[in-house]
Amino acid sequence: MVWQYSYSQEIRKPLYSGTPPGFINNGGTEKVRTDDIKVITYVQEPDIAVYLPSKKISTGQAVIICPGGGYWVLAYDLEGTDVARYLNSIGVTGIVLKYRLPTYGNCEVPHKTPLMDAQRAMRLVRFNARKWNIDPEKIGIMGFSAGGHLASTLGTHFDYGNKMAADSLERISCRPDFMILMYPVISFMDSCAHEGSREALLGKNPDLQLVKYYSNELQVTKDSPPAFLVHADNDRGVPPENSLLMYRALRAYGVPAEIHILSEGEHGFGLATGNDHISCWSDNLKLWLKWLEKR
Repeated sequence: MVWQYSYSQEIRKPLYSGTPPGFINNGGTEKVRTDDIKVITYVQEPDIAVYLPSKKISTGQAVIICPGGGYWVLAYDLEGTDVARYLNSIGVTGIVLKYRLPTYGNCEVPHKTPLMDAQRAMRLVRFNARKWNIDPEKIGIMGFSAGGHLASTLGTHFDYGNKMAADSLERISCRPDFMILMYPVISFMDSCAHEGSREALLGKNPDLQLVKYYSNELQVTKDSPPAFLVHADNDRGVPPENSLLMYRALRAYGVPAEIHILSEGEHGFGLATGNDHISCWSDNLKLWLKWLEKR
């Protein structure tokens, strides 16, 4: 399947003005490796890259995309910029989040930092929504693998802003209007945890309360946003039980959710443009986003 991308420009904005909160300057530098895919490690200055569709086809919807990589790296194009450009082709603004990783010793509280960056990204996009031709009530979060864990963490650990904050951005809600969870890590419980992501975020012997706190199927409430989930049945990296747990939790609270379990794809397939069967998830997403518009 081949898409004709339609996007007008890229806007790159830092998440914070000045030094990011909780940053430790340990002398590290950000690294970018480009082999088959673009991989970023040792993120120092988190930012967003905003890809705007042509105004002629814009739906007003926007999606903040969290690339995966086990909380060790960011698969920045495969699960980031490529996806943003696809979203542009269906009239949706795609926003790639370059978030800090908890594994490089440059974060004061490692497990809090990725969520802090995702919350800030949502506030920043809402703050600039009108300028970017975005409806501030149609901004979702999307994530792949460990990025799916981050996306589902934002979807279950959001706030509505601190009205007393000195920083005007911090007064804005960071609740996503919807979630798109692609072969996501959801649970850190032993039954189906992706141990690499759990160890990267929480350390080798994490406190049980933190394990439960970041097991997002346990954090769903009636206020959680609607979700679209995709997983491969033969995923041996992150078992599909992760998506099933999230779907059941959302269903239990009456939150609309749609799930697609593909019979092939394994882990990390991204847009899967070379396989029509796997890549059909993007067509289903397009239809689901249209359904959201009608709610």
